[in-house]
Amino acid sequence: MQYGHFDLENKEYVITNPATPAPWANYLGDPEYGAMISNNAAGYSFVKSGANGRLSRFRFNSEMALPGRYIYIRDNDNADYWSASWQPVGKPLDQYKSECRHGTAYTVISAEYSGIKSETTYYVPYGKTYEVWRAKLTNSSDKERKLSVFGFIEFTNEPNYEQDQVNLQYTLFITRTSFEGGNRIIQHMNENTGFDENGYNGQERFFGMVGQPVTASCGSLSDFIGPYRTFSNPIAVENGKCSNVMNYNSNSCGALQSDITLAPGETKEFIFVLGERKDPEAAAILEEYKAAGKVDAEVKQLKDYWHGQLSNFRVDTPSDEFNNMINVWNAYQCFITFIWSRAASFVYCGLRNGYGYRDTVQDIQGIIHLDPEMAAEKIRFMLSAQVSNGGGLPLVKFDHNAGHETCPDENDEHSVYAKETGHPSYRADDALWLFPTIVKYLGESGNKGFLDEVITYAEEGGGKATVYEHLKNAIRFSMERLGSHDMPAGLHADWNDCLRLGAQGESTFVAFQLYYAMNVMRDMAKDKNDTDYIAYLDGAQKKLGDALEKCWDEDRFIRGIRDNGVIVGAKKDPEANMWLNPQSWSVISRFASDEQAEKAMNSVHDILNTPYGAKLLEPPYKYHHFKGALMQVFNLDTKENGGIFSQSQGWLILAESLLGHGDRAFEYFLESSPAAMNDKAEIRVMEPYVHGQFTESKASPYEGRSHVHWLTGTASTVMVGCVEGICGMRPDLGGLTIAPSIPAKWDGFRIEKNFRGKKLNIAVDNSAHVQSGVKEITLNGEKLTGNYVPADKLKDVNEIKVVLG
Repeated sequence: MQYGHFDLENKEYVITNPATPAPWANYLGDPEYGAMISNNAAGYSFVKSGANGRLSRFRFNSEMALPGRYIYIRDNDNADYWSASWQPVGKPLDQYKSECRHGTAYTVISAEYSGIKSETTYYVPYGKTYEVWRAKLTNSSDKERKLSVFGFIEFTNEPNYEQDQVNLQYTLFITRTSFEGGNRIIQHMNENTGFDENGYNGQERFFGMVGQPVTASCGSLSDFIGPYRTFSNPIAVENGKCSNVMNYNSNSCGALQSDITLAPGETKEFIFVLGERKDPEAAAILEEYKAAGKVDAEVKQLKDYWHGQLSNFRVDTPSDEFNNMINVWNAYQCFITFIWSRAASFVYCGLRNGYGYRDTVQDIQGIIHLDPEMAAEKIRFMLSAQVSNGGGLPLVKFDHNAGHETCPDENDEHSVYAKETGHPSYRADDALWLFPTIVKYLGESGNKGFLDEVITYAEEGGGKATVYEHLKNAIRFSMERLGSHDMPAGLHADWNDCLRLGAQGESTFVAFQLYYAMNVMRDMAKDKNDTDYIAYLDGAQKKLGDALEKCWDEDRFIRGIRDNGVIVGAKKDPEANMWLNPQSWSVISRFASDEQAEKAMNSVHDILNTPYGAKLLEPPYKYHHFKGALMQVFNLDTKENGGIFSQSQGWLILAESLLGHGDRAFEYFLESSPAAMNDKAEIRVMEPYVHGQFTESKASPYEGRSHVHWLTGTASTVMVGCVEGICGMRPDLGGLTIAPSIPAKWDGFRIEKNFRGKKLNIAVDNSAHVQSGVKEITLNGEKLTGNYVPADKLKDVNEIKVVLG
């Protein structure tokens, strides 16, 4: 079943049936002020931190997703009422017409009921730290209408999410609300904690309205909703009158009522603003929105900014699914994960107050081709969260202070860092993700000097080092933590947090990452004429390669070796004998021989592939798990226990593309692509425009159902798999290798790419109907050797023709 469609021209997803299988969400704002909103206006807001800056409430894991940014409309002639979004009132859909347009950092919800049209635009102005809801009401009937319009938000009573939810003997008694200036409710919190420099004490939030007069207000949640009622039938709306009662020692809300009369065809506008400000500043902000056209200008500014970012890489292929994801939604999701890591969504409640090292370093990869310098700033930040021993801080606080942090003590699980973050141990893979990320940045930017920049280490007394030395240290971290088979120890975890191989257990996945890192470092060392380090790498990589060769098991690479010497992922094992990630990374790392690569990837397709993507492992653990196989707690074919872990699909797409298998690479893209499920939304349940963490597989009665939306490393891995793999865009310091791997049935495709300030218009001709292989490239009419475009040959605007064959 289809609930909406993609609008590629406007870069929007348009929901035409509001009764979606789950709340379908969008993100508003930036790192200073975050907000989420569903297609029915549910969601919440926070200042800087979802854990410690929560502004409005949200009920997680609820079918309806409540509450939200609600606007209620009441017809005062017949006492009928509805909401400007279908929910929470939920009028019958044969009478209530609704459309939601999720765009890049804005959402517009339109509705028509009982001869009244409404259109509400929700957004956070660019660079601001408050949000705006602009509602337009139009009388489309042929008679005058007398209406009451109510804007509503439920405040938290405490900015810490957990305290607000559970510490009710405290949080219920620290706030009060007041109605100020005739157009705003102020929530006062902890007023008696002293005075600031301006003479105001405590913390204040505001909810205000301009555009129409405020007739009545309410700051008490219980007074607005009423006893034994819900958000669907608030007593204030039903009666047509806010009580003017403010909160004192209970739950706070902001509710503003405006009574209006609309002539036939007339439109009136209401502008609601929500934020965390002292009252004088709130008043000044509201005053600004009395200026005509301000909202339209701000929405245009948002569109111009985000559409400009997305225009740095555009494709035109025979696949609508590919075009919509790569040009808009996968790209926008990459920016959202880049900004928010795993902090706050409709699934993550916001308590993880920081960046996971591996998560964010991978997330950076997804935006490098779109904004390399924005990516570089975050790379520097994450390098400053590397410890001088070469490992990464497992959790990097949002207010990370390089050179002054504590760090995990490998001999003390009760270390200061562990107490501060809840993460006692290093992960084996964290710092190794720096290598593909920095390689991508160097290639897109051409900034060779980046390797010589000096960046402080995370911990007190850790000192400073160049980026090049930071990378050397990342390799040293792994080399100083080898198991008895000369492969990196899995440590606390090796990307798969559910796989604990033991203190001396060894991970083939991390071994392939390390092998890749050594290839990268050798190239850098050659450029720097670092001959001693090249000699070291040659010896270390040879030894690592010998160890990995012993991990080949007929048609697959094993997953690892436990610290007791027992193999994980051997072909003879009764369960979990085939694992996805070692196979794809054997190719990405360039370790696997041609024969091994073909056999391993064929085994993946034969054993792990499903209609919805490739499973993480097969068969799932049920009877034969070991103590460190933590995934066995999950139901079969769920999450890490045989589920289709979506992040791994990106590596699979890339691996098949590197082998020149365009048909299979695109098969994996389509199987796991949200856009390909747009007409099967009742199966996927989750949004058909963003990737999730995992999809249930064949052992589940709900095969194809996806979970954990928006904030997932899938966004970046699939983007990289598609851009570097299927599109074949592989830049390095000297220029750009073009090596597409596409379906043989495609006649060709086009790419528009901004590259180091130059415009590339790339036309790929596949008249030969092959999957890969470049026969000829011409640059501005000049035939080039091979499939490499040197950067020094580029003009401001370039026409590149690629002929496959």
